[in-house]
Amino acid sequence: MPAEPVYVPRMTPPGLMTADDLLHVSIPDKQFELVRGVLVVRELPGFRRGRVTMELAGRLDAHARAGDLGQVLPEVGFKVASDPDTVRGPDIAVIRRDRLPNPEPAGFPDFAPDLAVEVLSPGDRPGEILAKVADWLSAGTRLVWVVDPLRRVARVYRQDGTETIVMAEAALEGEDVLPGFACPLETIL
Repeated sequence: MPAEPVYVPRMTPPGLMTADDLLHVSIPDKQFELVRGVLVVRELPGFRRGRVTMELAGRLDAHARAGDLGQVLPEVGFKVASDPDTVRGPDIAVIRRDRLPNPEPAGFPDFAPDLAVEVLSPGDRPGEILAKVADWLSAGTRLVWVVDPLRRVARVYRQDGTETIVMAEAALEGEDVLPGFACPLETIL
């Protein structure tokens, strides 16, 4: 006779993965995330997406280091929900200095970054991107940038529910997450 859920509250439903399981997954030439216990596999990013990501990450990192504001991390997984687990990995994450874990976790941090940046590939589906934005904001991310190199635009989502569209001629701003940071969008596209 199976155990009743009341007596086994942390048991993972059959077929669902955990964040710990994800640490041991290796799929050559693929990227993956865990969404409500289900493994989601994606293709590696193309050249343009990789270049834009590196350009922006470099500028964010230089600003964060110069002001001792925090740490900029590329493609790190964050456990943003449990039971079932969700592990999301933004293209770029920024964690403010006062929130950096000590000691550093060996696996996925059990919190969301202060800034999550998603750089779109041509095949990304709007619904999937909005689901990622919702996961980031629900987990406590204060600022989410979705950069679309093809359309030369970015969308900025904030935890207070506001959204701004940044055209190529305007700048992405760090607001209260990275004070003083401004990057003209056209310079990285």
